[in-house]
Amino acid sequence: MRDGLPLSRKGRMISSTGERSRDWSLVASLRIFFLKRLKRLLLMCWERIGIQGEIHPYVVPVSFGVEVMDEVPVVYFHCAKQGLKIDLLEKHPEVCVEGDIFYKVEQTEQGITTRYESIVGQGRCEFLTELDEIKRCLRLINDHYGYNDYPLDRCRGLAHLRIGRIALQEITGKRNLA
Repeated sequence: MRDGLPLSRKGRMISSTGERSRDWSLVASLRIFFLKRLKRLLLMCWERIGIQGEIHPYVVPVSFGVEVMDEVPVVYFHCAKQGLKIDLLEKHPEVCVEGDIFYKVEQTEQGITTRYESIVGQGRCEFLTELDEIKRCLRLINDHYGYNDYPLDRCRGLAHLRIGRIALQEITGKRNLA
């Protein structure tokens, strides 16, 4: 049982008798609910991107925005046009996106525990090239941080940045709230 929804070990819905559900409208409704909740969680997190480095993994925090396209969560981030992150992403575009929310550490009857929510997604980074799409996604990033009215034509750095797009194809998460 997860969030009041009966799930199998592989995350499939099961009925009260233990059989897999074939009620596709319920499955579709749950998927929409899940995607909305996932987007909300992603927007509450601090995001980091894990990239394959030359020897060791390279993990970097990013400013980001999120949207759901064709039922797939998509993370957009901005960065400079050059640097280690760009060099590594051009060689190894397969990435991991990690986000977490730390609530508190507390003592329980069992010991000390951390209250948190976290999400890890896997995807492939692509850099946008069309100016209209870059502006649209930069608007998503600005909206996420509360600057939804900021005029992008005032952004002197627009010519010096790149927008990365990561469609999250695999997603896992964990939380300990109570």
